[in-house]
Amino acid sequence: MTLLSKSDQEAVTAAINDVERETDAELVTVLTAQSDNYSYIPLLWAGILALLVPGIANYFGNWFGADMLMLAQWGTFILLSLLFRVPGINTRLIPQQVRYWRASNLARRQFLERNLHHTEGSTGMLIFVSEAERYVEILVDQGIADVLDNSVWESIVADFTAKVHQGQTRQGFLDCIAACGKLLKEHVPATHERNELPDHLVILS
Repeated sequence: MTLLSKSDQEAVTAAINDVERETDAELVTVLTAQSDNYSYIPLLWAGILALLVPGIANYFGNWFGADMLMLAQWGTFILLSLLFRVPGINTRLIPQQVRYWRASNLARRQFLERNLHHTEGSTGMLIFVSEAERYVEILVDQGIADVLDNSVWESIVADFTAKVHQGQTRQGFLDCIAACGKLLKEHVPATHERNELPDHLVILS
């Protein structure tokens, strides 16, 4: 899974600049390849299967003695632990609810860490994307929430999420920023020139 190129990042920055010239909102965009490594869940699956599979096979086939059964369980655990570290397999082992919770938690941490809650007029806005989870979230501070109900972002998020599914993250960012900008220009218009927060796309390692 490839994050955005330098030219893609520059396009996102330019789109943010265009929007912020006409609104008091402060937009910050954050992109991460994955919100968590979920290391404990593959190990949990490997442990459960290592206990069950050799035991069930031995119950029906009576192939192993006690020592061989224990070795078979250890071997199964080691093999599955390595197999489940493969990114494509790893992601499928994580329940969607867990993946979304981790991504949402990271989005909220980024909102605070990027000081979006300290802007003049409380007009901070975060557009957060986690590619592995195919998760998109828009978070806004009180100054925007007071004039725009959170439901207005739902269709924008749904469209962006679909583009992430299709591998079109760059276009998703540009369309999302443009759609948000249209609403912000109407409801949070620019009253004076300012730029409190960086406009470049933040990519988390």
